[in-house]
Amino acid sequence: MTNNLIKQVRAYEVLDSRGNPTVAAEVILNSDEKSMAFVPSGASTGKYEASEKRDNDDSRYLGKGVLGAVEAINTEINSILEGKDPSNTKEIDTLLIESDGTSNKSNFGANAILGVSMACSKVAAQMLNLELYDFIHLQAKENLGADVNKKLPIPMMNILNGGAHADNPIDFQEFMIQPSGFESFSDSLRSGVEIFHTLKEILKKNNLNTAVGDEGGFAPNLDSPQVALDLIMESIEKAGYVPGEQVFLCLDVAATEFYKNSIYNLDGLDQKFSSSDMVSYLKDLRSNYPISSIEDGLNEDDWEGWVNLTSEIGADTQIVGDDLFVTNPLRITEGIEKKAANAVLVKVNQIGTLTEAIDAIQTASSHNFNSIISHRSGETEDSFIADFSVGMGSGQIKTGAPSRSDRVAKYNRLLIIEKQTSLCFG
Repeated sequence: MTNNLIKQVRAYEVLDSRGNPTVAAEVILNSDEKSMAFVPSGASTGKYEASEKRDNDDSRYLGKGVLGAVEAINTEINSILEGKDPSNTKEIDTLLIESDGTSNKSNFGANAILGVSMACSKVAAQMLNLELYDFIHLQAKENLGADVNKKLPIPMMNILNGGAHADNPIDFQEFMIQPSGFESFSDSLRSGVEIFHTLKEILKKNNLNTAVGDEGGFAPNLDSPQVALDLIMESIEKAGYVPGEQVFLCLDVAATEFYKNSIYNLDGLDQKFSSSDMVSYLKDLRSNYPISSIEDGLNEDDWEGWVNLTSEIGADTQIVGDDLFVTNPLRITEGIEKKAANAVLVKVNQIGTLTEAIDAIQTASSHNFNSIISHRSGETEDSFIADFSVGMGSGQIKTGAPSRSDRVAKYNRLLIIEKQTSLCFG
């Protein structure tokens, strides 16, 4: 127990990477030490996610203001946490959850609760003279019983955008590269950067748009997922790397976005798929390309499809639940029991507190499910998830293309952690 307790919690309405309002939460201690955290926001969101608090006042920021969430922090949350120990993550988060009193954090707002949870962990690490990843690791291992080892993650880099992240006909949301055949994070990152820039040159040569989408990947006007994958394969090879050995391909299908009335409506392909058709299509892509990971290949409620996809290709492919699981230990447990997927995408703002995100990872890893720490499409300059991925030893991080400072901030943080430590990679 420390004598350096919380003196004040306060908040600000700031902007995310899309220019939309988001919450910045600041925790100040008796010693006047203080730290601030910024909360991300998603465009492609699952219906089971914790609830963001938005003002819905059309006269400000097109209804997307967060003054209500800021007010919740400045008044009720400030009163609740005054005098509390910021280093007791479980106590802080439990207080926030219980005081909110709803199942989806809609009273204070998940954006308010998460901002405070993150800021408490940051100021606690500062107070204890620990790196943030070390503090997170200690909280996970000693106070929350998680069996984790610190390590640097393999990046999953979104280099081509489609779906809700771009204004083009491609139905799939993200086409990523995973440079996993390297000995260090810096070599892995460098290969990804070189492939990204090589892709830009190939797009320019083909008179295709090189503007970038929300997560920094290019958003050219392409006809199909296969065309996108072919361009990436060409980029990997032209950059001097070996697809399927040094660099793998990953997909975020975000199938919930184009699922309606039990049909997968792939408008870009001008096709309509049943659940079994969708599984067959993904299986064919997997057989034709060195795809190591497929995220949200089916709708968030298509449990049968998820089970089928995992049964068909899960033995040698990472089948990742994002909208399916929304970082919720209860839904992850359901997926484990049904053998739907074999990996979990972890987004701290989907569940709303650090404690619950750690619990989600522990639930997954205890049943041999992989965990990938992920950004959101509406990001900030906060590099919290870089430390979170290291402290939790997830082994993988998904944080966009090596462009846009809101994405690069995470990569730069990981480069610095690598240089300052002797942690293993991947």
